[in-house]
Amino acid sequence: MQNSKPDLNSEQDIELMVDSFYAKVNHDQLLSLVFNDFSKVDWNTHLPKMYRFWNTLILGKQSYKGNPFAAHVPLPVDKTHFDRWVQLFEENMDELFAGDVAEQTKLRARSIAHIFQSKLEYINQEK
Repeated sequence: MQNSKPDLNSEQDIELMVDSFYAKVNHDQLLSLVFNDFSKVDWNTHLPKMYRFWNTLILGKQSYKGNPFAAHVPLPVDKTHFDRWVQLFEENMDELFAGDVAEQTKLRARSIAHIFQSKLEYINQEK
């Protein structure tokens, strides 16, 4: 039986991935508190920024400019938050896509979460 899910390979795919992922984040008990209550994210600004971020990482579009880690420094997050973020990200990817690019995207997301978590733990130890 052939897999009927497409691989991740276009800007439209990135938008679908980002929109559906953050819809899950918005309904998640743990992560919604960080994004909506603490950070008060403006989703009309944040989602296009995430499109550019993932388009740059996945498709090589070079459309994202910024320092994504800096935005995470003031957040009240720990390993539990990063683990949940990765879990939702991977579930979302598996629901929508299958293939080499989708698998590489999940690896990148795990790597980003691990690096951010490690850096934040180090910063918080120094306080």
